[in-house]
Amino acid sequence: MGNALFEIDEKVYRRYDWRKQLFCRTDMDPSFEHYKQEVYERMEEYLKENKEGYERIDYALNMAAWKLYEMFKHIPRDELHNMGIFHSGDNLPPYEVEDPKEMSKIIKKVASFFGASLTGIARINEKWIYSNDCQGNPIDVKDYKYVIVMAIEMNPEPMGSSPSVTTACSTAIGYAKLSFLAIHVAQFIRYLGYKAIESINDTGLSIPMAIEAGLGKLGRIGLLVTPQFGSRVQLCKVFTDLPLEPDNPQGSGILDACKKCKLCAIACEVGAISFDDEPSFKVQSPTNNPGVKKWYINPEKCYNFWYENTTDCSTCIEACPYSRVKKKNPHEFWGL
Repeated sequence: MGNALFEIDEKVYRRYDWRKQLFCRTDMDPSFEHYKQEVYERMEEYLKENKEGYERIDYALNMAAWKLYEMFKHIPRDELHNMGIFHSGDNLPPYEVEDPKEMSKIIKKVASFFGASLTGIARINEKWIYSNDCQGNPIDVKDYKYVIVMAIEMNPEPMGSSPSVTTACSTAIGYAKLSFLAIHVAQFIRYLGYKAIESINDTGLSIPMAIEAGLGKLGRIGLLVTPQFGSRVQLCKVFTDLPLEPDNPQGSGILDACKKCKLCAIACEVGAISFDDEPSFKVQSPTNNPGVKKWYINPEKCYNFWYENTTDCSTCIEACPYSRVKKKNPHEFWGL
């Protein structure tokens, strides 16, 4: 099932090295244009303009919303796992799973309880596991069999005024929710006596895993497009050896509607999204990982705009008709 969803050139495709990814290069690559720079570096300059959506309250809310994820991202996993006071069950034998299908239902209930909007399960496909982490260490998940992929709906209330800081608050609080969700689902599994690795952007490529878990399809936008929320979702995942029954999506992993709809490409201010009618193997930047047939985006163009804009951008998500986002001005969010 795994690769049937994707058209892959096996002679070209290699596992993605996370050191090529822009968020990693910001921290680790001295040759990168924005090495060690914060997206907010021009904030004071923007504040002087008193521009709607770029005011002090907008920046304060956005930076505050990032706090939990930034803490989660910088805590070593072993240290994170040992935090807490409940160790009474550490020496219990593993919970006996008589029916993986029933266990999958339980996991989806647990994920929903901790805030997941959507949850799917797939067998781990090694193609989507990073070859190396940000520090260059090889990544190996051979002791894990399944990946639980969870999506959080991005809050539509502040959206609709992209690329303002007000809209960017949806992204920030989404990552906070992902951190909370991934930590708690992984810990539930460990309390059952099984292994679990919580993951957001690290360890592997979330989007193809989400497609194999049946959550949606890949759009022209370069993001997962779900039937329920369009591209207005963010993803986290938990790798585990807990016996589960994978979901079984069929057909292509590409959203056919994107072949005619080019609204995201039209909306993008920097031309980072392809206008090609059909997906292809044509890459757009060194950050891309070649070998999969799809619409490749140009992340450098996108990322450079973030620094110019002093915050991330969701204009393509806002433009996607599946996302169902209403256009509004930033002051409507604040009720001003």
